[in-house]
Parts: sequence; C-alpha cells; structure tokens
Amino acid sequence: MTVWIASTNRENWEVIREKNLWGVPKRNKNSIERSNPKDKILIFVKQEVVRQEKTGKVAGTGAGECEDTGDEVIQSAITGAFEIISEPFEDESLVFKKPPTMPGEEFFPYRVKLKPVEIFEEPLDFKSLIPKLEFITNKKQWTGHLRTAMRTIPDADYEYIMKAAKTPRG
Repeated sequence: MTVWIASTNRENWEVIREKNLWGVPKRNKNSIERSNPKDKILIFVKQEVVRQEKTGKVAGTGAGECEDTGDEVIQSAITGAFEIISEPFEDESLVFKKPPTMPGEEFFPYRVKLKPVEIFEEPLDFKSLIPKLEFITNKKQWTGHLRTAMRTIPDADYEYIMKAAKTPRG
C-alpha cells in the first residue's frame, strides 16, 4: 500500500467529498497511474485568500502569506483521508473546477474513485504539522513539496496526521 497526499483548493475539495472522486490534470497523468486500489490518500487544501466585498473577487494565493488588507485568509489544511478503490481511469466529464491560476482549459480527466476513511469535521491546520513531517525536508520553503497534484508520503507521516486529527484542537 502506498500513501499519497493530494493538493487541491476548497472548491474541488467539495467535489471530492461529495462524489468520492479524485482527478488530476493531464500533466500529472504519470502520478495517478502509479496509484492502486487500497492506497491511502490525504487531501491537502491550499491556503486561500477571500477578497473583501469591495473587489468582489476570490483569489487563491497558494500557501504564501497575505498582506494586511482586511482580506480573510483561510489556512492550508488536511481535510480528510480516503482509500483509493479503483484503477486510474480517464473521464472527460466536467466535475472539477479549474483554479483561476491554472492556464488553459483543464478538467482533471485522469481519475480514481475513493472511499472515505475519515472526513475531518474540523480541518487539520497543516502548518502545525510541518515540524514532524518526514516528507517536508525544507521546513521553511515547505510549499514546494506540495506543488504537484499528488505525491507519495511515508507511512509514518500518514499515521502522524491521522493521530493529530483525533487529538482535540481549539
């Protein structure tokens, strides 16, 4: 069994949660083709900035910092864990939303079906996990480790995240 972490935005997180489906863009076909049924996959949602009403815009900034503009910053988080239950397949139906920062027309055609292991009622703040995650080797420039649609992570990181999700927060 392989453990994956998948990077997405909050809009597509809702698609994942509702449809039990994960999809990647064409450029990440090789990654998803390495996945197998019974693999585990954690969902990482990127930090997003919600612009104030005056602009009427919502913009994702990735996992960087935001100026003090009064905009709301929603921090990066792990939102749930799933098990992959299908072989990778191609489907061109419009299910996922292309992030505004992604060039071209993209609809994440390479997909796998999922089964929830645990949906975190309260998303798990990602930055607080960084010091103990083995796959984050550069703790200061950690966003570089999550710039691809999906990547493998050590079993120990999966276990640590699942344990942290069960620990009371607040």
